Amino acid sequence: MPLIEADRLTKRFGTTVAVDGISFSVNAGEIFGCLGPNGAGKTTTIKMLTGLLKPSAGRAMLDGRNIATRPVEAKQIIGYVPDEPQLYPKLTAREFLDFVGDIYGMSNARKTKRARELLDLFDLGAAAGNLLESFSHGMKQKVALCAALLHEPKIYFLDEPTVGLDPRSARLLKDILRAVTRAGGAVFMSTHIMEIAEGLCDRVAIIDHGKIAAMGSVAELRALRGRQTLEDIFLHLTGGIEDRRIADIFKETA
Repeated sequence: MPLIEADRLTKRFGTTVAVDGISFSVNAGEIFGCLGPNGAGKTTTIKMLTGLLKPSAGRAMLDGRNIATRPVEAKQIIGYVPDEPQLYPKLTAREFLDFVGDIYGMSNARKTKRARELLDLFDLGAAAGNLLESFSHGMKQKVALCAALLHEPKIYFLDEPTVGLDPRSARLLKDILRAVTRAGGAVFMSTHIMEIAEGLCDRVAIIDHGKIAAMGSVAELRALRGRQTLEDIFLHLTGGIEDRRIADIFKETA
């Protein structure tokens, strides 16, 4: 059974269709990448899968649990890192992770040990007693990653997870995600960085205007589209209009 299933997921905001009947699944041991231009529907998809938005139609299943009808059970097995981490500014990093551990019902011993390990892993040990309002964006992103990893969930949703991270932390995150999938977990991540998707994801879906334009492994997409790189495929599927606009704006003058 797949750990993540999207079945004809649709989200409308008034007359605007942000996500238009998309379906896919993510298996245990798999990193699934979601690529698309700004406004394509990536974040909306993640918010429906994590229960933050109610679908207008369709359903989202997490390890066999419908996120709409069994939200508490489903949310217990996921970790989520949004594109803009929203942390409590008047808490320290250590206090924030303690709070998150309590939400997930972790024992004091387990959450303390796990928080210390993760903070040290992301070079935040020395700053663990400082208020989060004093942290840079990159440091806040690392705290959000620690929070998502704290209770060792089966499923991870990461929305542009490497934004704001230094190269060492970005590489560390990649290693962690591979360790998660080796242990039988599943990862769904959105990214704008083609190199990350190409080098890390087992499969990718390219989404444009709320629909899946292509899906498969990078090798499969290359063979299907006759392109050399994932960036070429992405631009071919989503950049046609922009390409014409660029040609018009910068056309050669006699």
